[in-house]
Amino acid sequence: MKKGEQEQAINMDIWHGRVDLGEGTKAKRWHQVIAPYQGQKEGTTIIGFASDEGVKRNQGRVGAKEGPVAIRKAVANLAWSSERSLYDAGDIHTYQDLEESQAQFATKVCDILDNDNTLSAIGGGHEIGYASFSGFVQHISKHHPKAKVGIINFDAHLDLREDQQATSGTPFYQCAKLCETLNMPFHYTCLGVSKYNNTEALFERAERLNTRIVFDEDINSWDLSAYEKAINKAIDEVDYLYLTICLDVLPAYVAPGVSAPASRGVELPILEHGLKQILNSNKVKMADIAELNPELDKDNITAKVAARLLSLMASRK
Repeated sequence: MKKGEQEQAINMDIWHGRVDLGEGTKAKRWHQVIAPYQGQKEGTTIIGFASDEGVKRNQGRVGAKEGPVAIRKAVANLAWSSERSLYDAGDIHTYQDLEESQAQFATKVCDILDNDNTLSAIGGGHEIGYASFSGFVQHISKHHPKAKVGIINFDAHLDLREDQQATSGTPFYQCAKLCETLNMPFHYTCLGVSKYNNTEALFERAERLNTRIVFDEDINSWDLSAYEKAINKAIDEVDYLYLTICLDVLPAYVAPGVSAPASRGVELPILEHGLKQILNSNKVKMADIAELNPELDKDNITAKVAARLLSLMASRK
C-alpha cells in the first residue's frame, strides 16, 4: 500500500466470544448479532478511524491507530439487549495523508446517517473529531438545513490549536472554521478541562469562540450543579448534537492507555451520569470515542472502559 492511501475493511473475524447455548434468545452478545454494514437502514452502526497521524503531528505518543480493533475485541463479549440490528462499517486507515482520510471518513459517516442509522465511531486519535463532525454536518445540511448543531466534548484538553496542519490538537478549531465557512453558529462545550494542560493561548481562543468550559476540579460527586447546568445549556441551545469522548478525560488509573494520561480527571461514574443526561435528550446524531492506545494500556483496562462507554452510546435510540 502506497503512502497516503486509505483502506476501508470490514474484518468480522474480530467478533468472537462466549456463547450461552442454554440461555435462549435473550442471552445475546455483541459478537453474535453484529453484521457487516452494506448500506442497511435503521440499525446501530459502528465505524473505526484507525489513525494516530494526528497524535504524531501533535508530538504525542503514537499507537492509537490500533484502538478500533482493541475496542471491538473488548466489546465483542458484552451483552446486547437492543432489538435494533447492529452493524460494523469497518475502518478508515490513515497513513500520512490525514486530511484525505478525514474527508473519506466524513463521507462514510454521512452515508450511514443518511440511512437512518444511529452511529458510534471509534478511534484512533482525536483527529477523529473533525472527521466525525464534518460528516455529521454534511448529513444535517442535507436533511435539516435550518437546524442548529452543537458539540459536547469530554476532554482534559480543549483541542483548539491553530496549527498549519491537522493534528489531534486541532479538531475543534477546524470545526469552528467549518461552521464559519458554512455560516453556522459554533456551539462547543468541553467538560473535564484541565487548567494545567491547556495554555493561556488556548483559553483565549476558547473565549473568542464562546466555548463553554467546565474544569475537572469543578466536577465532583458532592457537587454536580455546574456540570449538569452546562450540559443542559448545551442540549437546549441546539437541535442536534455531536458527542465525543477523549479517554484522557478519565483518571490515569481508569484510563492508562492514552497518549496523555490525566493526573486528576473525571471519575467514570460521573462521566456516565453526564453521558446519560446527554443521550436522554435524543438529540445525539453522531458519537465517538477517541485516544485509546493499546500499546500503553494495562490489562486492557482502558479498552474495557471504552467498550462500556461504547455500549452505553450504542443503546441510544
